[in-house]
Amino acid sequence: MLRSLTFALSICCSMAFAGDMTENTLDMGKVSVQSKPITLLGQGVKLGDKAPDFKVVDGSFTPITLADYQGKAVLISVVPSLDTGVCSIQTKYFNEKVASQFPNIAMLTISADLPFAQKRFCKAENIDKITALSDSVWRDFGQNYGLIIKDMGLLTRAVFVLDASHKIVYKQLVADLSTEPKYDPVLTALTAL
Repeated sequence: MLRSLTFALSICCSMAFAGDMTENTLDMGKVSVQSKPITLLGQGVKLGDKAPDFKVVDGSFTPITLADYQGKAVLISVVPSLDTGVCSIQTKYFNEKVASQFPNIAMLTISADLPFAQKRFCKAENIDKITALSDSVWRDFGQNYGLIIKDMGLLTRAVFVLDASHKIVYKQLVADLSTEPKYDPVLTALTAL
């Protein structure tokens, strides 16, 4: 019951913020749900771009920005909601299989879930090597990266790898929202850093 209420509140809050955003024309037609294209809102980013800064919150509602990882390479795993099966698998994969291989790379998972839900998920699933961050307060990350799903307020599934100067060296928008990302290209990009 609490999980459903938290998820519903997250969606309602998210939809209010998404109302004024423009469509992400850069990534138009690249993501679908059950073979139906979805519209992404915000500014899209391209490979080779300087990654836009963003402001999200951690489990204690402490503001976190990309600038907090100055001089560090960063993996950003983006999921619609940690309370769903595929998002859980994706987050656990990066926590269990990838983080220990690349200890010098900051590993983040970002969703529009409320910090309370993220904290509960991380505790229940022993997520301790990847940092869960919430875009539920300002919607800044989703806006700056063009990842907000129109009329849902959730973030689309994606993975980004940023080098130490925060240039985007890898970008994967998962074409079908219900599937996991392709992990091998992510590992290749991390190894190349």
